[in-house]
Amino acid sequence: MHKCGECGAEAPRWLGRCPECGAWGSLAEASVSRARGAASLAAPGAGPVPIPPVPITEVARNAADRLATGVGELDRVLGGGLVPGSVTLLVGEPGMGKSTLLLQALGRLAASGARCLLIGAEESPEQVRMRAERVGALHPGLLLADATSLDRVRAHVDDVAPAVLAIDSIQAISDPELPGAPGSITQVRECAHALTRLAKERGIPAILVGHVTKEGTLAGPRALEHVVDTVLSFDGDRHHTLRFLRALKHRFGATTELGLLEMQGDGLADVPDASALFLSDRRPDAPGSVVAPVVEGSRPLLVEVQALVAPSAAPMPRRSATGLDSARLALLLAVLQQRAGVQVAEAEVYASVAGGVRVSEPGVDLAVALAVAGARDGQVVASDTVVIGEIGLGGELRQVPQASRRLAEAARLGFTCAIGPSSLPTVSGIRVTPVVTLADALDVAYRSRPARAA
Repeated sequence: MHKCGECGAEAPRWLGRCPECGAWGSLAEASVSRARGAASLAAPGAGPVPIPPVPITEVARNAADRLATGVGELDRVLGGGLVPGSVTLLVGEPGMGKSTLLLQALGRLAASGARCLLIGAEESPEQVRMRAERVGALHPGLLLADATSLDRVRAHVDDVAPAVLAIDSIQAISDPELPGAPGSITQVRECAHALTRLAKERGIPAILVGHVTKEGTLAGPRALEHVVDTVLSFDGDRHHTLRFLRALKHRFGATTELGLLEMQGDGLADVPDASALFLSDRRPDAPGSVVAPVVEGSRPLLVEVQALVAPSAAPMPRRSATGLDSARLALLLAVLQQRAGVQVAEAEVYASVAGGVRVSEPGVDLAVALAVAGARDGQVVASDTVVIGEIGLGGELRQVPQASRRLAEAARLGFTCAIGPSSLPTVSGIRVTPVVTLADALDVAYRSRPARAA
């Protein structure tokens, strides 16, 4: 029997493409694992004695005893720290700094008195020590082992009895009794299952590092999402030092939190004031530049939305969105033209969010529309003004959630005016100008703009 690593569909023989989800090269032989399971079920008395059902009120609340890693942004995303017996998968493209983040967290855990075991399956102990010296993670409580076999990992855990187990990376761990090379779907999935059982039985948190491509097509992490308790995505632009940490799955907390870290010479540093960092290089007198307050998880951020409009003779002018949803940009351009008379049908439009951050919420709609209109007409929004609002297909402005927190963050950074829907609350230090439609917002933001078309 062959099983797809993407959707779990089974096929009686190997196929190049999964008949259910259409993924290429995702089917792998699963006969060995199925035979193991059948043998264990057939053998009388095999396996541990099952635990009888107990009332839910008598189950221990182990999730409350979180182990703080000492990395503030990592603890923010995890909801306070690592949960005993949990398995966390840290994924990202190669070179993003996953190993650096892991080593910093383990070093601070060891400094706080927790015995940590790091299985370096890809790098030599000398390489890991060099990185530990650079990031300040040298501590006798951090134990390092070089192993690529699942049996050796189990043996090291038995000998050390660590408080935290980390494996870098899961693609390099293999079980000799399983078919396939290290990193294959069968090897990665079965080894992850075994390590998850080990973590649950010992009550120790485990952190697994996994590599993915930009499309997330590597078999390992995609096949592990349903096995682990938490999936953390660590990404960023290679040309920027800012790194973003998000929880794609978290059984012990919310998945809306955002962690911001900056890559420096001595490791990753927390970014407590991300808004000031995003606006540090802003030119207030540049046409097509608008500041918008957004909310990522529980954190309000101020980002700069930029736009550029250039004439084009092509039959289909180009539209480019960086850090924004391209489909949403196309919708806003249509509303701008039809409801506000801003002619952009025969022009190339480029819109981006400065700083490498990606914004997906509709609360940035009005900022994008004003940035495009300002870039087209060469007009500037006042430097002390922020813009909030979702735009409907009729050109009307709609309310956004957590508006008071957005305005409070803008007031903290010195902004004194806000343009948005009539539902915006009153916040000390901010003068709110309510508008009903996109056309009204354009008139308020650009008082000297040409008269719009009927």
